[in-house]
Formats: sequence, structure tokens, C-alpha cells
Amino acid sequence: MSLIPVAAQAEVLKVQTSFNASHISLNRLNEQWVPKLKEMTEGRIELKLLPIRAVVPHRETPEAVSMGILDGDLTATSYFAGMDPAFALMGDLTAGYQDPAQVQAFCMEGGGKQLLQKLYDEFMSGIHVVGCSSEKSEAFVSKVPIHGVDDLEGLKIRSPEGLAADVFRRAGATPVSLPGSEVYTALEKNIIDAADSSAYANNDASGMHKVAKYPLYPGIHSTPFMQFTLSDMTWQRLSEDDRQALNKWFVMAYDDLRQYLDARDKQLVARDKAEGELTIIDWSDEERARFREIARQSWQAFAEASPLAQEVYDAHIAFMRDRGLL
Repeated sequence: MSLIPVAAQAEVLKVQTSFNASHISLNRLNEQWVPKLKEMTEGRIELKLLPIRAVVPHRETPEAVSMGILDGDLTATSYFAGMDPAFALMGDLTAGYQDPAQVQAFCMEGGGKQLLQKLYDEFMSGIHVVGCSSEKSEAFVSKVPIHGVDDLEGLKIRSPEGLAADVFRRAGATPVSLPGSEVYTALEKNIIDAADSSAYANNDASGMHKVAKYPLYPGIHSTPFMQFTLSDMTWQRLSEDDRQALNKWFVMAYDDLRQYLDARDKQLVARDKAEGELTIIDWSDEERARFREIARQSWQAFAEASPLAQEVYDAHIAFMRDRGLL
């Protein structure tokens, strides 16, 4: 009697993201890139990408990964700034990078990945950093025209706590801390004038432009860093081939996400300009430079808050100078 070989069952890695269930990036990854990883590993590895807060609160994913509750996370590094100011500078160098491809270059070629690993080795053992990148440059939603730095004076702006809030405060605005789920209502009820929100396509999908008719595009402030980590336990039991496949997969997936979201943003901006119901504002190079100089004061202040923050700051500056970005 001949024996029929049975295909090995895929190892399913449970990874919590910082995307909402309907987020354009999560949908793209699930539709295009989760199947691609299974193909790249010949069926051995399958990712189960979970939306934000599916298993644990969004700021608790490192602990969950470290403890093996999650196999990994694909989430915004800035959420973990409470551990050390270095995570704030790593998570989103406000007004630092204009192109999310520059973020990936810093992470994967300029030492950012190794620095992020150093931070976790210091504050949260049991975590392996597979990669870090950014898929988007965020736009900005506003109920009033904001043509430059001077127009920020006195505005109430929804902003994450930490570095971004400090930058807007230095620019003359009043930062307001609100969860993303409350931004639309806060704009509608005039609780805030503008919001650090998301990519243009996401803002469009969530209806922000119905109440905020003066979006800033391209954005002036945020290219959020995303980290992809696995628990050391999970990483160690993978074969070398599968580790290499995960490394390659992450870079390929984020190269695709950036192109996909950029194309979608441009398509929607062209539509909205043609329809004429929105006034889409693009800051001049001079105003962007003014805002960046204000932001650099915040970078330096955060860098002075801890030795590791200073190390992250120095790495950013060295990379930017090497690439001609400063």
C-alpha cells in the first residue's frame, strides 16, 4: 500500500495591527500580501492580521508579544512613547520626513531597525524587530484655511500627545488630545478647528471632508513609523528560509502599500479639485521649511530627555545629512 504525503499545515502567526477593521491598508495587506507570504514560504507561514484592540489595547501590544499572547504586532511605534522619549522620536519625527520611502530607508538602511531593537532590548525583552517603515504621509483636515505657519496661531488642533502636540504648541496652536473615533464629531461641533488625522484617502473614506473643507495635501507633519515585530519564541522556531522570507515580504509589502496609497490619494485629490467643493491647500516650500525649523526645536528637546532619545535623534540627523535632507 502506497503512502500519500500529507501537506504540512501552515503555522498561523497572530499579529495585531494598529489599523481599524475597515482601514484601506489592512484590506490591501489581507487581500494581496497575506496570500503572498504563504506563497513565498510554500505554505509554511500564514499571517492572521488583526485590527486594533482585537486582543489587547493598542498600547499593550509589546507586552502581549513579549509574553506570547500575540505572535507579533504591526503597529505604530509612537504608541509606546511612554516607555521612553526615544520611542516618540522613532515613532514619528514630526515634519522630519516628507516621503514615507525616506522613513523606510532610515529604518532598513540607516540603522533605524537596529535602534528600535536596542530600545526593546532595554525596555521589553522577548521581542524581535523584523522591520519598520511607513506607508503614508498623512494629510491634514481643517475647517479653516491654513496657508502657512502664521495661520496656526490660536487654532485648536487635534493631535496625539507627545512630540506632535509639542510641535503644534510651539507653532502657536492649542493641541487637543482626542481618539480618532471622536475627530469627526469634534470638527462638526467646532470643538476643534483642524486635526492631525490620516492619509487623504482615509480621511475621505471616514467623511472628514464633509465637515472640514480645507484639507492640506501633501501633508505638512506626519509620516508615522510602523513596526513589524515577532516574539523571540516565534522567531527562533522559524527556519532561516522563513525568516528571510518574512524580511523580504515586509519590504515588498510596504513598497506596494506606499505606491497604492499614493495613487489613491492623488486620484481623490484630482477628483475633489475638479468638483470644487473643497479647497485643497499645498504649503509652499518656504512655509514647510519654517514649520520644520519649529519642529527641530521639539526634536532637540525630546532628545535631551534620555540617552536613548539622544541616540535616536543623532541617528536621524546623521541619516538626513547623508541623504541631503537637511
